[in-house]
Amino acid sequence: MVRMRWCSEAISLSLSGTHTALLLTHVSSSFLNKTSVLFQFHNHNHNHNQPFFFKFKFNNSFSSSSSSISLTHHHLKPLAARRIQNSSSTEDENNFHDFVVVNFYHFVFINDPQQLVAKHLSFVESEGLDINGRIYLNEQGINAQYSGPSKDAMAYVNWIKEDSRFSDILIQISPSETGHTFPVLKLRYKPSLVQFEGGTSNLPLLDPSMRALPLAPSEWRERLEAINDAHSKDCPNRDYIILDVRNGYEWDIGHFRGARRPNVDCFRSTSFGLSQEEITASDPLSNVDKENTNILMYCTGGIRCDVYSTILRQHGFQNLYTLKGGVSNYIKNEGPAEWIGNLFVFDSRLSLPPPVNHPQAITEGGTTIPVSRDDKFAKCYICNAGVSELRHRNCANLDCNLLFL
Repeated sequence: MVRMRWCSEAISLSLSGTHTALLLTHVSSSFLNKTSVLFQFHNHNHNHNQPFFFKFKFNNSFSSSSSSISLTHHHLKPLAARRIQNSSSTEDENNFHDFVVVNFYHFVFINDPQQLVAKHLSFVESEGLDINGRIYLNEQGINAQYSGPSKDAMAYVNWIKEDSRFSDILIQISPSETGHTFPVLKLRYKPSLVQFEGGTSNLPLLDPSMRALPLAPSEWRERLEAINDAHSKDCPNRDYIILDVRNGYEWDIGHFRGARRPNVDCFRSTSFGLSQEEITASDPLSNVDKENTNILMYCTGGIRCDVYSTILRQHGFQNLYTLKGGVSNYIKNEGPAEWIGNLFVFDSRLSLPPPVNHPQAITEGGTTIPVSRDDKFAKCYICNAGVSELRHRNCANLDCNLLFL
């Protein structure tokens, strides 16, 4: 039996004797636009039905006039395959309830990041970890978002924490009901841990005094409640600004009460507080008292705020605060209090309702905080009507490919 998998496609064939190679080549022709295919084999001639795996890579393009295809195979250890358990139940084979998405970042000096990348790759490959996502390292630290079965995902976390430089990192985990949320694993050196105009290698990210002061979720909530309570009494506290350091389309499906929609389509072009003009309508930090105004910055996981706070610090802003661990950490600890809508995430899930991270939030007094269902703020980008779901769609026109509601 050959089980042939490519993304969500699966084909099963019964092969035996000398016809195996012929049929294998024939079936492979249906994957002509692929670069590699993973095969799972079951040897029914033995009492144990232990699967083993081969990964085939296409060496040459397949033309209509050719009658064969050149393949190379790499034998993969049973543990290193996709940890597909031997089961007669199709339902069990397609059960992704144990998949998780892991996010973390950490700023720390790394003397030889290229060597560390090679070490991380070696560990992932030797252990056969089934993780997909983006893991970037450079001289300033690490930034990681990846998915995988919880056993594999946590194996990498536990291993990386054995390195004293990463022993105290904040790990954030959320479930994935559809398996992998990233198509492939990209574990490599990258000059900038996040994309920003001009890069981030010249920013003082390793100096904690140059970054904003992190607030625990509980303290963040207290400050927001006080600010928004004052606004509701028509007594706006002009000493505070809630700054959303994300993209506008992220705000469109969820944000903190009191935060203005950022007029930004890509973090790399963020320029709040950097305008040379005295007043800019789209800039919430224009004409702000840099020495006395308290700026509360937030983003999804925290890294964008940390990066941008060093830029604001260099431009004279004194009282800078960030939400430790970002919105995802806040919802996990405080629930949806002061939060409206869903949380945008940069993986195939796109949108997470608060219950995904925090099924129910309990206050100190034992009162359950209801999940916010106020989605009336979200409007269709085309007709401006209310949306039926707080989740973006990708434009099918490849020349566009924009996310829209």
